[in-house]
Amino acid sequence: MQSAKPKVIVIVGPTASGKTALSLALAKKFNGEIISADSRQIYRGMDLGTAKATPKERKEIKHYLIDIKNPDQDYSVGQFKKDAIKATGQILKKGKLPIVVGGTGLYISALVNNLEFPKVKEDKKLRAKLEAEIKKYGLAYLFDKLIKLDPEALYIVDPKNPRRVVRALEVALISGKPFTALRKKGKPLFDFLLIGLNPPVEVLKKRIAGRIREMTKDGLVKELKGLVKKYGYKAKPFDAIGYREIIDYLNGKISLEEAINTISQNTLLYAKRQMTWFKRDKRIKWLENYEEADKLIKNWLFIKTGPLRTG
Repeated sequence: MQSAKPKVIVIVGPTASGKTALSLALAKKFNGEIISADSRQIYRGMDLGTAKATPKERKEIKHYLIDIKNPDQDYSVGQFKKDAIKATGQILKKGKLPIVVGGTGLYISALVNNLEFPKVKEDKKLRAKLEAEIKKYGLAYLFDKLIKLDPEALYIVDPKNPRRVVRALEVALISGKPFTALRKKGKPLFDFLLIGLNPPVEVLKKRIAGRIREMTKDGLVKELKGLVKKYGYKAKPFDAIGYREIIDYLNGKISLEEAINTISQNTLLYAKRQMTWFKRDKRIKWLENYEEADKLIKNWLFIKTGPLRTG
């Protein structure tokens, strides 16, 4: 039975799985526009390290929620949900097909499951205490503490990103509930078709290593130097994989080769966490190539009498 709700495609998968290329091909074929669901691509200037679609690609196909904040500005999953709903509405008004693309699991879940997030205010004293514990015992100690309180955080919190670990633990301690348990599902806002890409680990490993070397060759170090000059070393997004390792290189802690290798290792670990998160959603149709996606979408969009309206 066909849903009366507007149709929206969602493409998920780990980093370097081919989501961007697939989304661009499908947008061209099905008259679509793209909404980024990547928690780092929202930041201006963070281009190479986040593997954004190129300016040329964005000129050919309109993208939303890329370059909407400066690295020194805050942005939450709640804000993403609100912005993604607005962007979806704008695309539908044009009579086009919204295509949401990204690997940030919580962002995807917020939109697809219409999640509500209770606001938990920052506690400066508690935050200072947790940050002191990191200095004394190390970040791994604090992350273990978080996982004991909130096992699901293992899949959505980067264990080497101190700000994310501290915030998740802060929320759990203040609310008395795991951060991931505070989410409440609402009624679906749209008729979603969830498509997943999951290349074999060895293929992913090669792609990630190649991508990191290409990023470095294209000027990742130069990109970060410019960002640091403008925003300083402590901007929150610079704790992300690909930036924190280069910062260590710039500060003389490691060599550039060590930074590249560490980025590759951390990215692969992150990709595995992404897959663990997405694999639990049984609505996702796991595909191997464009042809499979093309066939699936045609069956989903069309009925015997002709194409369904997308808005």
